[in-house]
Amino acid sequence: MSSSTSFQPNRYKDRHFDCDAVKILPGEYYATTDDTLIVTVLGSCVSVCLRDPKLNIGGMNHFLLPSDDSTTISSVSESARYGVFAMELLINQMLKLGADKNRLEAKIFGGGNVLRGLTLNSVGQRNAEFVVDYLKAENIPILASDLLDEFPRKVYFFPETGKVLVRKIKSLHNSTIMDRESEYRMRIRQSKPSGEVDLF
Repeated sequence: MSSSTSFQPNRYKDRHFDCDAVKILPGEYYATTDDTLIVTVLGSCVSVCLRDPKLNIGGMNHFLLPSDDSTTISSVSESARYGVFAMELLINQMLKLGADKNRLEAKIFGGGNVLRGLTLNSVGQRNAEFVVDYLKAENIPILASDLLDEFPRKVYFFPETGKVLVRKIKSLHNSTIMDRESEYRMRIRQSKPSGEVDLF
């Protein structure tokens, strides 16, 4: 069993799917060579599920562009730089596990306009646009996507097969999703990405 991440993953046994699972939170990512289920819950954040179909190496990230103000050039470039950083962290982990960048395929999710009333320049829409543009620029084909809309999503990624299941959360019983994203947004505003990530 081989996996790679920058944090201590939240592992559990998923009773519904009867398999080992890892839950990732905003700002986290996880890559693996085994059949560990990767799960996350998205509001306005986006997740990219990447996979090398030849070796069945898969990974998922969960990130947000930190800038809410897209009217200034500097905030746009800072924001995009953070998204690039988040993507390169995941790709780099997958390459360490043996994946070939030329074989990577993507499925992308999230970017919901979950904060009612913020339709203009919604952070969810900018996250969605960023991830589509990034993958096109890197020549990574997008096999499936479920972006925008107004509902949070729970995403289940099975790296072994590449299958992704998405459940829309139509009624929130508490504010946990929004609270996590707000706390994450504050955290990344205060700490800019340090250094460059080398791909190899």
